[in-house]
Amino acid sequence: MNLKHSRIIVTGGSLGIGKATARLLVQQGAKVVITGRDKVRLQEAAEATGAHAVIANVAKIEDIKRTYDEAIEYLDGLDALVNNAGIGEFRLLSDITLEDFQKVYAVNVFGAAMMAQVAAEIFKSQNHGTIINIGSSAAKKGFEQGSIYASSKFALRGMTECWQAELRKYNIRVMLINPSEVTTAFNNASRQERESENKKLRGDEIAHAIKSALELDDRGFIPELSVWATNPWK
Repeated sequence: MNLKHSRIIVTGGSLGIGKATARLLVQQGAKVVITGRDKVRLQEAAEATGAHAVIANVAKIEDIKRTYDEAIEYLDGLDALVNNAGIGEFRLLSDITLEDFQKVYAVNVFGAAMMAQVAAEIFKSQNHGTIINIGSSAAKKGFEQGSIYASSKFALRGMTECWQAELRKYNIRVMLINPSEVTTAFNNASRQERESENKKLRGDEIAHAIKSALELDDRGFIPELSVWATNPWK
């Protein structure tokens, strides 16, 4: 797709990957709406990126409806959804609670699915559109204390494959991008951006992958793309 004048929603756009993606897409001429729960951070991100802010929590159905109402009014249509919003809880099996699972799945799985559901109906009606889900290297391999987070990303990966099977006949592309560790505010209790560590991934690298996947001619799509730091230890 041609990014110039394209209309895109990026969830979780106040920090990290979402913010970097919005900035890059706007630079390419796209019209972008970013969502997030923190009004101050989201508005700061909107000013920094040139995107339009919609304060919303993807875990709330009423917020999803409002997101699309406001976004479609601002964008005058929709060409792509980037399902980037995500949270994590990392605990040993012995310490896990049902509430931990529910909190993470509400965003990483249920929120992503409900956002995609609305986008898919829009895309079906116009016979084109792209959904990019932001997974994780944890979507491909579990790890100690990863029961909640990894399983949520495994679920997102599984849903991506299902949507690919369902939506290709409508010329809708569904792609999964799996970042390895990125130096962002993710899983940081203060929600402050971590300083970029030399040799480790930044939000910019993932934004570049998202941009590249979107820019591929609409006749093709990348089912799954994993992005790893080349040598993060040195």
